[in-house]
Amino acid sequence: MTRTSGRTGRSKTPSDALAAERALRDRLAGLGSVLVAFSGGVDSAYLAWIAHDVLGPRALAVTALSESYPAHHYDLALAVARHAGFAHEVVHTREIDRPEYRANPVNRCYYCKQELYTTLAALAGERGLAAILDGNNADDRGDYRPGRQAAREAGIQSPLDEVGLGKDAIRELSRRAGLPGWDEPASACLSSRVPYDHEVTPEKLRAIEQAEAALRGLGFRGCRVRHHDDVARLELPRADLPRAVEPEMARQISAAVKAAGFRYVALDLEGYRMGSLNERIPLRVVT
Repeated sequence: MTRTSGRTGRSKTPSDALAAERALRDRLAGLGSVLVAFSGGVDSAYLAWIAHDVLGPRALAVTALSESYPAHHYDLALAVARHAGFAHEVVHTREIDRPEYRANPVNRCYYCKQELYTTLAALAGERGLAAILDGNNADDRGDYRPGRQAAREAGIQSPLDEVGLGKDAIRELSRRAGLPGWDEPASACLSSRVPYDHEVTPEKLRAIEQAEAALRGLGFRGCRVRHHDDVARLELPRADLPRAVEPEMARQISAAVKAAGFRYVALDLEGYRMGSLNERIPLRVVT
């Protein structure tokens, strides 16, 4: 198993971002009608908004609910949809019922996306929508993302990536558009907190979600709770580590995370880094 060693996409400068946005509008207009896989994150929120702005009722944003989808994301999706006034529907996926997904191999994401895109393809067919879009951007090219294979197999298109928009440019364009959550920290499904080859279960996912919600309540944004059986390994932004180890705050963190069902609470001194559980996967440079 391989993944690239760094980011290959480049975020646009503000002037370039506006040019890329114009190219994106042209791309969407050419598709005619679209279904946007809408998680509520910054990228898919921006894509759903601009698809609606270009195509009106011929654009449908769809959010898939499952045990691995954080309620916090759903709240963001609802807030963006209300603010922008675009068509928004919810479907339910059952990747957790698939043995290959629950087994949590290194390509777990492939099985999740396969379930998602099968569901979205059926809905797009029912509604007569010409294309299914996801929110992958130009900065995602350098990360290990087995779900991209499922996307290719299903014919999913990634227009943000196609026009060269990276995360920083998307945040700036979202801010200009007045979209809620434009500065929301990047996140991923709850299953990404479970180490590979350890079974994914609804109970683990609920514990992770409860613990992360408690940390947000204590003022920690962009945190991760990695599930190591009865140990919760906390990854917090490095700037927050001094505050986390203050005696009273440490006590509150420990109590809140243990209340989610963990027996021990460990603070990762390296802080949060995207995809830390991928560190066990051998790397090679992909050009």
